[in-house]
Amino acid sequence: MVELTHMMLMCDPPDHTWLRGLVTKAFTARRIEALRERVRDMAEGLLDQVVGAGRMEAIRDLAFPLPVMVICDLLGIPEADRNRFVKGSTSGAPLLNPTPPTRADLDAANAGTQASGAYFESLFEQRRREPQDDLITQLVQAEEAGDRLSTAELRANVSLLFAAGHETTVNLIGNGLISLLRQPGQWRILRDDPSLIPNAVEEILRYESPVQAVSRVLAEPVELDGTRLDRGELVVALLGAGNRDPAVFDEPNRLDVTRKDPNPLSFGGGIHFCLGAQLARIEAAEVFGVLLRRIPDLRLAEPDRIAWRPSFALRGLAELPVVWG
Repeated sequence: MVELTHMMLMCDPPDHTWLRGLVTKAFTARRIEALRERVRDMAEGLLDQVVGAGRMEAIRDLAFPLPVMVICDLLGIPEADRNRFVKGSTSGAPLLNPTPPTRADLDAANAGTQASGAYFESLFEQRRREPQDDLITQLVQAEEAGDRLSTAELRANVSLLFAAGHETTVNLIGNGLISLLRQPGQWRILRDDPSLIPNAVEEILRYESPVQAVSRVLAEPVELDGTRLDRGELVVALLGAGNRDPAVFDEPNRLDVTRKDPNPLSFGGGIHFCLGAQLARIEAAEVFGVLLRRIPDLRLAEPDRIAWRPSFALRGLAELPVVWG
C-alpha cells in the first residue's frame, strides 16, 4: 500500500484515545486566537518581500508559505529547517482523488513521504533530548509517559497534522483571492468595510470550498432518498454541491460577502468537524486584511488564464499572478 495513503487515512489506535485530547489541546479557541497577531506578522513579512515589485505569484509568494509557517510554529519545527517546507509542494494531494493515481503521482508521494518522515524521526530524537514548548514535544513525552506511541505512529500523526495544517488553507486563501478579484465590487465592499472580512471568509468557504468531496463508510444500513445502502458501503458527500444548494441559499452561484449566515459545510460537522477550522479562518482573514490595507488596488495579472489544480476532492489554484500600482 502507498505509504502516504496509509498515513493520511490512519486514525489513532483504539488504545491511544488520549491522543485526540492531547492534539485538541493544541487547537483550543483561546490558543488559536492567541496566534492571530503572529499570523498577521507573517503575512506582513511575506508581503514585504514582494510589495516593491508591483506583482507576485500569490500562491507561491503568500497563500502557500503562510499556512506552512504557521503549522511549523505549532509543531515546533526549528526556524533553520523551515525553508525546506516553505519551498516544498503538496505531492500527496492527488492521492485524495477517487480516481486511481498515476505512477508518477505514487512515486512523487512516496519520495516526499520518505524524505519528510526521515526528517521528523530525527526531530523526535532531538525533542527527546531537548524538550520544547511545542506539539511534537508533547507527543514525544506522551509516548514515554505510559501509553506509548511507536515511532511509526508518531511519524504518521505528525505528518498528517502537517499536511492537514496547510493544504486546504492554501486553497482557501487562493480561492478567496480569485473569487474576490474576479468580482471587483466584492473586493471594494471589503476594502470599504473590513469588519465584513470574517463573514467574507465564510462566504468564500461556501462559494469555492477548498474540499469538494469527502467519503464515509456506512457503520449501519440506511435508506437515503429511497435508495437502500448497506453497512460497509462507501458514500461520497459532495460538499461543493451542498454549499450551492438552491433550497438552502438564495442565488447560490453568486458570491456575496454580505450574505447573512453563509454557514458552509466545508469544515464538516459532528465528530468529523475540522480540528483546524478556527486556525484556517484566522489565517485567511488576516491575509485578506493585510492585502486590503496595503494593496487596495490588487488585481489579476491574467484574468483570462486561471490555472486550477487537477483534483476532484480538492479545489485550489496551481498559480495566481496578481499586480498592483
